[in-house]
Amino acid sequence: DKPGSTHQGYQWVYHSPESGLVLFTYRKGRGEHGPKEILSSYQGILQCDGYAVYDKIGMRPGVQLAGCLAHARRKYDEAKTNDKIRSEYALNLIQQIYGLERNSQGLSMDERTQYRQEHIRPLFEALQSWAEKESLHVVPKSPIGKAISYTLLQWEKLKYILTDSRIRLDNNLIENKIRTLALGRKNYLFAGSHDAAQRIAMMYSFMASCKAHDINPSEWLKDTLDRISDTKMSELELLLPLGKM
Repeated sequence: DKPGSTHQGYQWVYHSPESGLVLFTYRKGRGEHGPKEILSSYQGILQCDGYAVYDKIGMRPGVQLAGCLAHARRKYDEAKTNDKIRSEYALNLIQQIYGLERNSQGLSMDERTQYRQEHIRPLFEALQSWAEKESLHVVPKSPIGKAISYTLLQWEKLKYILTDSRIRLDNNLIENKIRTLALGRKNYLFAGSHDAAQRIAMMYSFMASCKAHDINPSEWLKDTLDRISDTKMSELELLLPLGKM
């Protein structure tokens, strides 16, 4: 970039619920190259919002997309000033889904899957049926029209949540990691350069992973700096903040 000019870059955030590790990675743009590279060899479930880039990744063999109910809910919340009755109907159904899901937290994986099929699936089906019916009676480009359209376009991904109890109703775990970045951005405003933005991403990755594992970031960083010179390149993963120190 030219001296004195500014560039709006993007931080992509990935979170592994099983390991608790968080990865921030900086990209100059919002195109598919970033996630395509990071997830090039990924196999498994990818929970995401409705961004089209993920749909392309989901076409690969071995990758199954799961939707995010919170993103669908957000659309209806934004549409309340446009169509309060329809928005609140959808929001009420989604609230009931979350309430039932909270009641299943003490169950085993198999029990929770069965619980979802018996108690939550009927509400999912009610939301789908309602959205299909109401889509014929709203202006497509209105806020409520867009909310209903989002629900229907994401439906295959949303209903996949019910098939595997390891999948959460939403990806709010990663949304919580992004809040820290948003707060920092208000404080320092600019990264300074593309390289600096990537260094910021690295530090956010480490600090967010420490927080996920209830590790003091300062203690982890000191321990890592003390040990890194004696650690082989092939064993660097041993320095990751996994488990309490």
